[in-house]
Amino acid sequence: MSIAEQVKTALAPLADAARAARMSAYMREQFAFHGIHTPARRAALKPLVRSLKGADAGVLLDAAAELWRAPQRECQYAAIDLLATHVKQLDGAHIGALLALARQAAWWDTVDALAVVVGTVVRADRPLRQPRMDEAVRHADLWTRRVAMLHQLGWRADTDLARLFGYAGQLAHEEDFFIRKAIGWGLRDYAHHDPEAVRAFLLARGATLSALTRREAGKHLNMPG
Repeated sequence: MSIAEQVKTALAPLADAARAARMSAYMREQFAFHGIHTPARRAALKPLVRSLKGADAGVLLDAAAELWRAPQRECQYAAIDLLATHVKQLDGAHIGALLALARQAAWWDTVDALAVVVGTVVRADRPLRQPRMDEAVRHADLWTRRVAMLHQLGWRADTDLARLFGYAGQLAHEEDFFIRKAIGWGLRDYAHHDPEAVRAFLLARGATLSALTRREAGKHLNMPG
């Protein structure tokens, strides 16, 4: 069996129809679910995921692409776990494939998890790979732009401030909820490391940002009302 078929075989016996209905409702009925909680899913797949240590990046991405075509959302979550566990096998040549996944069956759950994977790949060689995010932030697809805005989450001292604030400015005019939320989230995350820098940015550029973005970004800052 292919890797994807092994994943689907391992998950099928864990299906819970009642829980699946609740999970689908939470996601606005956009996706079907097996009804498997994350800890149970990861426990069931742990031996398979661990057995793929050292696997070729192409093999991992092919498995992820096949899992993305499965109807149950847990298969996409499993694909992300697979890529995240073996992220060191990925390099700059694979960023395009990761962004392509983000655009398929796209919603915040898979996109945000893939943003972390993309960010990890980019961080490993920032001078060569971060310009790919400069392209992504201008992409026609909003989820690709969201990945670009969020790819530095958790970077702290490694954060490229020019890009963080620059992307926020580039996207500030957009009216989409998920973009506005992403700008605020990216700024708020960096504020845990350097609150004064984010406070200064909000004071200088806050008028160009949506109320949602300002609220999210300043959530833990003492900002004037």
